[in-house]
Amino acid sequence: MSGAGLHTIFDVAAWCAAGLAIWWLSRRRGLQFPAQSFQLPYLAALVFGAGFGAFLFGSLNLWLSGMPGLARSVEGALAGGIAAIELYKWTAGISVRTGARFALPLAIGIAIGRIGCYLAGLDDFTYGTPTALPWGHDFGDGISRHPVQLYESAAMAAFAAYYVVAVIRRDGFVIANGFYLVLIYYGLQRFLWEFLKPYAALIGPLTLFHLLSLFILFYASVMLATAPHAKVEHERAAA
Repeated sequence: MSGAGLHTIFDVAAWCAAGLAIWWLSRRRGLQFPAQSFQLPYLAALVFGAGFGAFLFGSLNLWLSGMPGLARSVEGALAGGIAAIELYKWTAGISVRTGARFALPLAIGIAIGRIGCYLAGLDDFTYGTPTALPWGHDFGDGISRHPVQLYESAAMAAFAAYYVVAVIRRDGFVIANGFYLVLIYYGLQRFLWEFLKPYAALIGPLTLFHLLSLFILFYASVMLATAPHAKVEHERAAA
């Protein structure tokens, strides 16, 4: 099977796993999430923003790196989805924080989806820079490279495991603020891995995705710092 075919299979698996994560959370007694996050206008804004951001930033990074064509980016999807939802909430007069439901699905989806990126090989343009480390991988051009896709997959799987344990233990802070925590975690690890990728620099050594990581970190940090204090006894996730 081609790399593109394998990528598609893991993309579908990532969506299915994310859906199962939402189902599992919905079955946990005592957990409640804001209803707005499942309303059609909200989901439409989310899908449009994420899709637009994915292609905009994925393709822009490709062009900046001297390569033609179109590309998608999960970090671009995150940035686009955040911007679209905040704009939608502002225009609709929604003040409640609505992201808590998506912390676990996001972590699991990225962890699985990045395996597809790894299997897609050179055409996916998500491989790392050359390395002499024993776990370096030859994607077909005779050069041993950092398998940064697997680094990110392992990192996000670790967060997903942490979040599941927090839910089982009914950790009110993690449940209520999980979306901001996963964004901070994602932004930090993604910022580090970007130094191991052959993308074009924009400001000093920083690439487009370094800057997107900083945006996500700033947004999530501000939202976390201004979030209402979660009370474990209420067992309510309203983030």
